[in-house]
Amino acid sequence: MTKMLHEIFQQPMVLEGIENENKAVLEKLVEELNSKNIDHAVLSARGSSDHAAVYGQYLLGIYKGVVSALAIPSCITLYGGKPDMSHDLVIGISQSGKAADAIAVLETAKNQGAVTVAITNDEESPLAKIAKYHLFCNTGHEASVAATKTFTAQMYLLALLAAYWSANAELLDVLRKLPQSLKTATDSISADIGQNVERFRYMNEGFVLARGLCYPVALEMALKIQETCYIKMQGYAVSDFYHGPLAQVNPDVPVILLAPEGEAFEDSEAMIDRITSMGTQVMVVTDDKALSQKYKNSVLLPAQGSEVASAFLFTVFAQCFAESLSVSKGLNPDSPRALKKVTITK
Repeated sequence: MTKMLHEIFQQPMVLEGIENENKAVLEKLVEELNSKNIDHAVLSARGSSDHAAVYGQYLLGIYKGVVSALAIPSCITLYGGKPDMSHDLVIGISQSGKAADAIAVLETAKNQGAVTVAITNDEESPLAKIAKYHLFCNTGHEASVAATKTFTAQMYLLALLAAYWSANAELLDVLRKLPQSLKTATDSISADIGQNVERFRYMNEGFVLARGLCYPVALEMALKIQETCYIKMQGYAVSDFYHGPLAQVNPDVPVILLAPEGEAFEDSEAMIDRITSMGTQVMVVTDDKALSQKYKNSVLLPAQGSEVASAFLFTVFAQCFAESLSVSKGLNPDSPRALKKVTITK
């Protein structure tokens, strides 16, 4: 078993302990956010952490009505700009807590009097020490270069923040039930993944599409395939794909489309029909039984009754797919060429 796969299997256990580990910090954080009437957020991250931030943006907007933006660290680190974040919640996300760009954003925000939060897997990291509040992933050591358990831990912490801040008991209940359902799903996804990988062994490029809460999962799946399999995969929102990228599709360019039940389902189904009509291979990954039966190349995942939870199951599928495809190509997903576990950009 690769280290990557081993760490994929650890995710349910990791998520199970995150709320208790961070409950006191979340309560104090939300108390300050409410007392200051904060209604804007800025999230700073790179790579997989950036995709977790996109997931967080959706939840903050849906459940709390918070307008949020992804930071542009280069404004600060390259051009010496000082964007005004004094009335914002500013979140730096980095598994190592050593990301120089996220550190620069949080330092600027802290000096301006913003409410600062770090989400890391290292309580002693520079980012954790700069922020007023630290949300701890607590995943244990992640040995594989490809992030898995730290990514879902970041997603989960952002979801908890949305639930606590919006005082949404229903969302919190979904999150508390997730670790157990994820454990069962991870076992079945891993067992069945081989049959879904074989026909992708020789592809050179492709697309991963989704919309809504699974859009960041599409971005993450494309990244995981890029870094572990050296394939030119690109992730897009279904809604954006119509605006130009669709012209690149042809029968030799496979498309993976993530289509969970929920608000984005009809748009996803329409895109599947559009691409299929162009003669292109589409692997449909869905938790809707009827849709899975409609298309030959489909993967049916366990339905969760919540798009918030479904995103985690689709993430596990994405991780297992990349790991299995890498191994089938004779590669080592734990040590991708030219990459290191900690990447410092500024």
